[in-house]
Amino acid sequence: MPAAASSKLAPKSATSEPKKFGSAPPAKSASRSQPLAPPPSRIETPVPLPPSAVAVPSAPRTPETPAATIITAKINVGFGNALYLRGEGPSLSWNSGLLLKNVESDIWTISILGAKHPVVFKLLLNDSAWSTGEDYVAKPGSNTTVTPKF
Repeated sequence: MPAAASSKLAPKSATSEPKKFGSAPPAKSASRSQPLAPPPSRIETPVPLPPSAVAVPSAPRTPETPAATIITAKINVGFGNALYLRGEGPSLSWNSGLLLKNVESDIWTISILGAKHPVVFKLLLNDSAWSTGEDYVAKPGSNTTVTPKF
């Protein structure tokens, strides 16, 4: 039978020294081009500013939204009928009306948002029959109550 091949490891070179446990790594060059921090005598301490010189950031200004203009009509228009508003102001037109909300048998209300100028309006029964008299005017952000006649 042929002889089995030997699977022995090659011996380490004789020039390398065995490492000892706990020994320090080889020394690196100790010279650095810049120190890590300036010496304590060179550290400058900042001079605090007086409170009047410190700028306090103000909150960003947002455009104020005008308060809602609330228009209330006191009138009983009868069962099955509705009250509409036409005029000049945000969301208003003289050509088509906005439906008022019936909150009681004879109380109708609507809230107009974003009015910056007076709201000029008229009330219509079923968005077809105009109330008599002059146009009504409501100041922006006001609660205006009217009693229309048809």
